[in-house]
Amino acid sequence: MKILVGWEPSPEIETIELMLNVGSHEVVICRHAAVYIDTLNKSHWDAVLLSLDFPSADEATAIFKATQEALPTSPIVGVIRNSEFARLIEYISDGLHSHIIRDDDQNFIMLLISILEAAEKNVRALRDQVVAERLSEEVRSVRKLQESVVPKDLPKLRDYSVVGRYEPSEIRVDGRNVVVMAGGDYYDSFALNDDQLVMLVGDASGHGVKACMSIMTMHTLIRMIRENRFIDTAEFVGAVNERLCRSDIVQDEGGFITLLYSILDTSTHQLQWTCAGHPLPLLQNMDTNEISTLGDEDQIGLPLAVMQGWNYECLSAHIPPRSRVLLYTDGLDEAFPPEGDALADQFGVAGITDALKESINMSLDEAMNHLFNKSTEITAGAGRHDDTSVMMIERK
Repeated sequence: MKILVGWEPSPEIETIELMLNVGSHEVVICRHAAVYIDTLNKSHWDAVLLSLDFPSADEATAIFKATQEALPTSPIVGVIRNSEFARLIEYISDGLHSHIIRDDDQNFIMLLISILEAAEKNVRALRDQVVAERLSEEVRSVRKLQESVVPKDLPKLRDYSVVGRYEPSEIRVDGRNVVVMAGGDYYDSFALNDDQLVMLVGDASGHGVKACMSIMTMHTLIRMIRENRFIDTAEFVGAVNERLCRSDIVQDEGGFITLLYSILDTSTHQLQWTCAGHPLPLLQNMDTNEISTLGDEDQIGLPLAVMQGWNYECLSAHIPPRSRVLLYTDGLDEAFPPEGDALADQFGVAGITDALKESINMSLDEAMNHLFNKSTEITAGAGRHDDTSVMMIERK
């Protein structure tokens, strides 16, 4: 800690210098006002020890205010005689951080280093708190921007019900207080015409502003080109990929986006989808309570913005009566206990399957709540480390 001392010529100075120059502390003692002001402005000081009789009782106020102006974030510890208590009140009112009473036996000197260290730690803690609050506000702003692209109302369809849900990651940093993070997940749904419904979930790599802006870029792009006449979902995803490969926002620092883009034809009950590095959909038969994965792992294409010219596959499946389809991001299945292995002990597809089976007699909204609750439950209150988007559709 760098300590600046302003002290009038006094026999105490040698003892003060001896007591403060311990450990890694660097101390400079100034006996004259002009030298003090020059030294004050030449460097940054972590703490200041100031005799409130320096260079005299009448001039000390000006020295104090000059110190405040030069070092607005550093603590000033004032030393004053017990008989001058009225003057001390004025200094405290003007922002003196802390003080110590100057006794004639010089016992106060023994306390100086402890008080200076405590003052510096206190100011540093307050500074960290301000930074943390500002960062928290930035996270809230980013999260609001991200959540603005999540649809408030989903399309109404004959013979089908659709629900969607997004939750940011929630991390308990001290076992109690929850920090809500910003991420790069989202889901969307819109009708192409009277019979065709688009459902998609996406997940940008990373967290914070970068991931949010990547998702905003993809969301805007999809909304811009969705009216174009693409033959199938693979052609559409390929077109999105070509444009994102030219996006500096997404590709910065090796960024990418995973996407599951699907179109449901409600007249034929055919679901067509293309997967770009994303978890595959799950199909639940409500009569048998069997759950199967739609597609194979080798049919998962590269994430978006990784390689131009990648040929994505268009896959399709028939949606039987009384069945549900689940689209989700990896925040759901990658939830894990706070003391567990992030890979071996995670919720996983097995956990999703169990939760879906348990919710067979629940409404679609209740089934969605149950799924999120079970995924969160495995974290033992620590929260999921990734944000999560889920869409569920049920053929009645």
